[in-house]
Amino acid sequence: MSTLRLEITTPERVVYTDSVDEIVLPTVQGEIGILPHHVPLMTVLRAGEIRIKKGGEETSMAVSGGFVEVRPDAVVILADTAERAEDIDEQRAEEARQRAHALLEEKQVDQVEFAELSSKIEKELARLKVVRKRRSGHRDRSAGSTPGV
Repeated sequence: MSTLRLEITTPERVVYTDSVDEIVLPTVQGEIGILPHHVPLMTVLRAGEIRIKKGGEETSMAVSGGFVEVRPDAVVILADTAERAEDIDEQRAEEARQRAHALLEEKQVDQVEFAELSSKIEKELARLKVVRKRRSGHRDRSAGSTPGV
């Protein structure tokens, strides 16, 4: 079976790089699956979970937005943030979500503040989904990935 090269980069570092079988991404148009030899495309990444499949195992990462370039043999993700499930502190993520939600409800906010707070809530919800999925027993695969390359 053929594979495709995946690279996930944030402004701080390369978070993930490996050859994989399939990638499922949250985009502004909806969730999309990418297999080797996919038609080239560029799209906007929204906050959510990236699922990376390789050799029957799945790795989940939380992202908060960015851009995706798909080529027939590679996928490059330029993410605002990207975190592996094992790197997310569930309690801190829940507290951050609650603080953003409370700010949104307690005061009058303008459109810019509303967008910022909504984005923060969406990011924290994505982080919580990924960490809770890992905690509930879904297998996560870390071997083969290269953090901080």
